[in-house]
Amino acid sequence: MSPEVRGLPIEIAFLPALRAHRGKLLSGDAGAGREVHAGSFLRQRRIVLDAALKGRPRELERILTHELFHFAWLRLGNPTRRSYEDVLRREFRRGVNGELGWSAESAKAAISRADFARRTRRWREYVCESFCDSGAWLFAGPGRHEEFTLPSSARRARRGWFEQARLTRVISV
Repeated sequence: MSPEVRGLPIEIAFLPALRAHRGKLLSGDAGAGREVHAGSFLRQRRIVLDAALKGRPRELERILTHELFHFAWLRLGNPTRRSYEDVLRREFRRGVNGELGWSAESAKAAISRADFARRTRRWREYVCESFCDSGAWLFAGPGRHEEFTLPSSARRARRGWFEQARLTRVISV
């Protein structure tokens, strides 16, 4: 399976029992680290998915879409990324709870007021994960999912941002 972004292939591989530990993606019964469903390696143009997802096609679609959005994030450019960050800043100031996936939810839970105020790496990583989970919710979401905990008003604002950024239009090739 090799989708393309801007004409360049992205390799997709499946490995069993994925775990993340100290910035590395591990496979098998290593025991170390935390369980993950996937990982993207942007410079290598590669996505690794947990083999167990093959038996869960809807979840595979959602998680693969999230991973593909990491490649989109990389190519958005700073003004567009900052614009999405502004959406999240407004949510943060209003105390909006919830997210559109576990990845963003866990990153959001680790954010402190200092991270928010200083735009730390932790904050910026949350912004990226939120973008990717939001993209997966828009394009591959099954409608309802236990990980979709963001209130509907915030969902509408995010959908509006994607539309305004022209990321929802279909491009024919």
